[in-house]
Amino acid sequence: MEAERFGCIIVGGGIAGLSAAMVLARHEVPFLLIERGAYSGAKNVSGGVLWGTDLARLVPAYWNDPNAGFERFVNHRRLTFLDEQSAFSIDFKSSHYDTPPYMGVTVLRAVFDRWLADKVQEAIDRSACAESSFLAFDVLVERLLVEDGRVVGVEAGGERFYADCVILAEGVNNLLTRQIGLQAEYVPADHMAVGVKEVLRFDRRVLEDRFQLSERSGMANEFIGAITDGVEGGGFLYTNRTTVSIGLVLGMADLRRKRKKPYELLDRFKAHPVVADMIRGGEVVEYSAHVVSTGDMRAMPRELYADGVLVAGEAANLLLNAGKAIQGMDFAMHSGILAAETVLEARRVGDFSAATLRRYRERLEQSYVLQNMRNFQAAVRLLHEPVMHERMPRLVCDLGREFFRVENRPAPKLRQILREVVRRHSSPLELLKLTYRAWKAL
Repeated sequence: MEAERFGCIIVGGGIAGLSAAMVLARHEVPFLLIERGAYSGAKNVSGGVLWGTDLARLVPAYWNDPNAGFERFVNHRRLTFLDEQSAFSIDFKSSHYDTPPYMGVTVLRAVFDRWLADKVQEAIDRSACAESSFLAFDVLVERLLVEDGRVVGVEAGGERFYADCVILAEGVNNLLTRQIGLQAEYVPADHMAVGVKEVLRFDRRVLEDRFQLSERSGMANEFIGAITDGVEGGGFLYTNRTTVSIGLVLGMADLRRKRKKPYELLDRFKAHPVVADMIRGGEVVEYSAHVVSTGDMRAMPRELYADGVLVAGEAANLLLNAGKAIQGMDFAMHSGILAAETVLEARRVGDFSAATLRRYRERLEQSYVLQNMRNFQAAVRLLHEPVMHERMPRLVCDLGREFFRVENRPAPKLRQILREVVRRHSSPLELLKLTYRAWKAL
């Protein structure tokens, strides 16, 4: 391989890298994908939801594959506000979401990424480039090769490999992106978070009865409120086939300021009386932690392309949590697809300079990825304000407690309850201002 020049080198065998590889394999572009893990998914940390239908583009009718790497499709969404003793949920479930291609599927990355890598290998084997495209695992890329200001390849395992273009899908710890000056040396901690997660195993029948699941249906539940002990962030619980993924995403700067430990906050979350009932009897089979972007566009690299190189997925800090869902894997998949399509265009015109590769940025701007990130920046920043994870959940839970209270005395009207609850936790003017900001943000 050392003497051979590839059409493209992909650094990273996660969702972004594999998605790019699938597109290149189908268009018979010789490529080399390099992954430092022993297999795709070996070092990934995620128990979440892959939203959208891009997976069906990459692997048509994947839901018919008995060995498909997804866990369950999501037809049940829930957003839960918590104070120390109570929970108030916005809950929606619909059979409209039961039909493939699904709105979203829950995945365990060690399983899903490995399965997707197998699908890429199958596409390679069917292509005319079967002898000149490779998935290389357990290999670390030490640096990018740069000649006359242009990226021309990589150095890995003490050897040099050359290509017309390099796609960096190296993850959030984007050292190669920083090597060529596209990312600031240090991203402010205010723009980064720590995700901490456990996977709990259940008897399948117990899990399906407890969460009202049938066959492959599943639930995605996000949490906000007292669970983080005043630290900026929120929680999640996603159902898999025989496990649940439960965890927190916590502001890195706030953790440091308040001197809290992520695993202690996770234990606090699990011990909340409402959450404890949900996970009772579950056996911990996995614990992991991971640095993630908060979705603030100020954390993104100054540019996502340069001469001979493109940046995709977590390496580009493409993630959004605007209160509706945590979107990261779908952004990674879509950006990987768009990066590969840009490489195809560059091959057609025979130009891999920044002037041509800028089409990648334009494609992202025209896609839902950057449009959503731009449109919901106000929501991202609002969610990270103390009022959203402290006073607001307590207000909502207090309102629910008073509204559903039934006693042997005259019951107050809802407007009376609301007035009293707002007075206890805020003021009508403050609440009005917050409501207006949330309306504009969402």
